[in-house]
Amino acid sequence: MEEFEESTSAKKTKAIYISTVFGIAMVLLMVGMLGLILVHAKNLANYIKENMVVNVFVDEGARETDVLQLQHQLDGNPYVKSTQYVSKELAARNLQKDLGEDFIKFLGVNPLSQSIDVYLKADYANNASINQFKEQLLKNPLVKEVKYQPSLVDLINQNLTSISLVILAFAAIFVVVSVALINNTIRLAIYSQRFLIKSMQLVGATKSFIRRPFLLYGIWHGLLGALIAIIILVGTLYLANHEIPELVVLQNYTEFGIIFLGVVLLGIFIAGFSTLLAVNRFLRLKIYQLYR
Repeated sequence: MEEFEESTSAKKTKAIYISTVFGIAMVLLMVGMLGLILVHAKNLANYIKENMVVNVFVDEGARETDVLQLQHQLDGNPYVKSTQYVSKELAARNLQKDLGEDFIKFLGVNPLSQSIDVYLKADYANNASINQFKEQLLKNPLVKEVKYQPSLVDLINQNLTSISLVILAFAAIFVVVSVALINNTIRLAIYSQRFLIKSMQLVGATKSFIRRPFLLYGIWHGLLGALIAIIILVGTLYLANHEIPELVVLQNYTEFGIIFLGVVLLGIFIAGFSTLLAVNRFLRLKIYQLYR
C-alpha cells in the first residue's frame, strides 16, 4: 500500500514538473517571438531608411573621371552607406523604361546629366542630417544640384517612430505578464511540495539545505523550458524563411544569438528567483497554515 502511494506521489510530482517546464517554455516562446518581431521591425526600419536615395547631379561639363573620383570620396563619407554612378546613357535608359518610349529620338539629344545616387546610413536618414550633408556637397564645384524628398523622409521617420514606440510598449507589458505567469506556474509546483518542505524543516534540516535542491531544480526547469522555446523559435524562423525568402535581408544572426541567449538567461533567472521566493514562503509558514 505504501509503495503504491509512493509511486502515485512520484508520478504526480513528475507530471507537475513536466507541466512546469512546458509552461515556462510556452511563456519564453512568446517572449522570444516578440524579440524576433522587434529585431525584424528594427531591421525593416533601417532597410527602408537606407534605401532612400539622395540624387547628386554634377556639372554638365564634368569629366567622367572627375565624377568617379567624387563618388570615391562619397564612399568614404561617414554619412554614406553606398553610392551608384549614373551616366547620361544609363539615366536615359532608365527614363525610357519609365516612359515606355524613346524620348531621345523625339528630342534629338540626351538632355540628362550625370549623377550619383547616394544611399545614407540609417542613423543619418533624416532631414537634419541630409541638409548638413547637402551643404557639404554643394561646396564642391562639381556638384550642380542635390535632390531628395524632405516630406517623404519626414513621413517615413514619423511612422517608423510611432510603430517602434507601440511595439516597445507592448513588449514591456508582455515581459511583465510573462514574469507573472512563470512565477505563478512555479509557485503552484512548489505548493505541491509544501508538506515535504515542512517535514524536512521539522527533522532539523537547515533552510539553505532545504532550498538547494529546489533551487537547482528550478534553474534546471528554466533552462529546459528555454531550450524547448529556442528549438521552436528556430523551427519557426526556418519555416518563415522558406515561405518568405525576402525575410533574409532583414535577418542578422548575431541579433538572433543575443535573443536566444536572453531567453535562456531570462528562463534561468525567473525560474530560479520564483523558486527561491516560493520555498522561502513555505519555510516561514506554520504547520496549520499549510492546509489553507
